[in-house]
Amino acid sequence: MAPSPRLRGLGRALVAGWVLVLTLVVIWVGLTVWSRYTKTPFPTDDQCSATVENHVTSIDPEQARNASIIAGVAAVRQLPPRAVTIALATVYQESGMRNLDYGHADSLGLFQQRPSQGWGSTAEIMDPYYSSRAFYQALVKVPSWKTGDINDVAQAVQRSGFPEAYRQHVPNARALASALSGESPATFTCVVGKPKPADPVGLAKFLSRTLGDRVKVSVTEDGVSVVADNQRFAWSAAHLAIANGGPHGLSEVIVGASTWKRNKLTLADWQGEVTETRTVQLRFDS
Repeated sequence: MAPSPRLRGLGRALVAGWVLVLTLVVIWVGLTVWSRYTKTPFPTDDQCSATVENHVTSIDPEQARNASIIAGVAAVRQLPPRAVTIALATVYQESGMRNLDYGHADSLGLFQQRPSQGWGSTAEIMDPYYSSRAFYQALVKVPSWKTGDINDVAQAVQRSGFPEAYRQHVPNARALASALSGESPATFTCVVGKPKPADPVGLAKFLSRTLGDRVKVSVTEDGVSVVADNQRFAWSAAHLAIANGGPHGLSEVIVGASTWKRNKLTLADWQGEVTETRTVQLRFDS
């Protein structure tokens, strides 16, 4: 006996349902592979973005914090944005810009430095500030670091078994370095769906530690005030504040005539013109 039209319809609906489920699974797996391969967050995740000369680089908040420390350590050492590009291309490849407590042999941290190779103790290498300083100390000893091919300079520091691996990350590293070092104003933004309560003191301490003498940071009745050595460092402070704004309840950043206001749903654009200034005002949730 042939199945009734009702049963045939039910069968088709079940098949369609399974096809839909399998399609969604394939899409999810594909997005996961894409995210891991490109080292970028899912489109719906909390994330940060640098847009420089039409190149967009997306990272998650953990990566943004690590990248901002790397940029800040370079500023303290008075190294140019190119040094930050080399460092970021390196950590993109070595750790995905994450402070890993594991790696090949005894490799650790952002740069996968090895205690057995004289990079420092385990505790030191696991400190992003220390590991960044150690990288830059080795970088500036490379004769061609200021002008040479970025991949080759990174390889000269790291001596990786994959000598061409850093090259693929150079465009993203360059955009992030330009934004976080303040070389490209109004180019960095973040979205965090559930920011933490206001913590101006915590963010002020982070900026002071990360940018050192390049900025003077003070907590005021209205939030946090930053006075930088020059305009580039002012924009660096602004972008670093946004990169670390979620854990501190940052809601607004004002740099001269430019303003960034947090949006919990999407990446907020900078508004207004870029004008000459050395000051940054940070506002927080009331």
